[in-house]
Amino acid sequence: MIHRNAPLTPTGRLRLARCIVDDGWPLRRAAERFQVSHTTAARWAGRYQLHGQAGMEDRSSRPHHQPHRTSAAVEDEVVRMRREHRIGPLRLAARADLAASTAHRILTRHGLPPLAATDRATGEPVRRYERARPGELVHIDVKKLGRIPDGGGHKALGRAAGRKNRNSTGYAYLHTALDDHTRLTYTENLPDEKAATCADFLTRATAWFAQCGVTVERVLTDNAWSYSKNTWRQTCRDLGIQPRWTRPWRPQTNGKVERFHRTLLDEWAYHRPYSSDAERQAAFPDWLDWYNYHRPHTGISGHTPASRVTNLSGQHS
Repeated sequence: MIHRNAPLTPTGRLRLARCIVDDGWPLRRAAERFQVSHTTAARWAGRYQLHGQAGMEDRSSRPHHQPHRTSAAVEDEVVRMRREHRIGPLRLAARADLAASTAHRILTRHGLPPLAATDRATGEPVRRYERARPGELVHIDVKKLGRIPDGGGHKALGRAAGRKNRNSTGYAYLHTALDDHTRLTYTENLPDEKAATCADFLTRATAWFAQCGVTVERVLTDNAWSYSKNTWRQTCRDLGIQPRWTRPWRPQTNGKVERFHRTLLDEWAYHRPYSSDAERQAAFPDWLDWYNYHRPHTGISGHTPASRVTNLSGQHS
């Protein structure tokens, strides 16, 4: 890469070399004309004679001979351990008796991505996808969330006082429908996750998306009992929706709604201490409105979910 103060670009190098080789300029005269040393001028003239115009491009600074480079056998062992045990440079370095930086360079040299970018089950690079249009696929899942007792839980009162105030408050079941293309989200707090409750939620979610100008074509859920019952299948047929299910033990397939639930916990449910569950639930509509219409979403290049739905952001006030 050419640094910002370099006197010659590839085009300038070519002009310099042609002046010397093709036009017969003296070396020192050409060097003075292009404001470089005579050794630099000689270098580019020599490369032009050997390689032509292609020789004017930058070369790698890697040395031709590296006597202290890690042997191929050690590199193969590091790559084998990475693929077999799925561990990072620090642990690889300890097992192979190398520096962690050396292990990292070996992984980079062999094109192995960071562990965060690989699938935990297979070790293969994560294959990300996004549907082409709104409504083509809607992810649905339920997040089970412990209710807050009146007076506050341990986050508001501390561990000791929180245990004394703890009672059988039960759980809130947050049912979420998230559009794959836009990340537009509809969530309800319901008392359970039974088949009839899930089916009724799908009906209301489909109507809400329709109000936003999105026609739901397919829904993707996990293999929970509620989503495998005839109640769910019949509701999908009545709404003209194709049901889809993830592979067993593969929650990554439904990762977009799983990631939304993590955001929901970080930015709403556990964002601050609440004195009661009613207080927390009262704050939810404003947070969800902010998520859909105002919060930049890193998964869609910093845009808001509503901005990906035709005219929706303009209709919102």
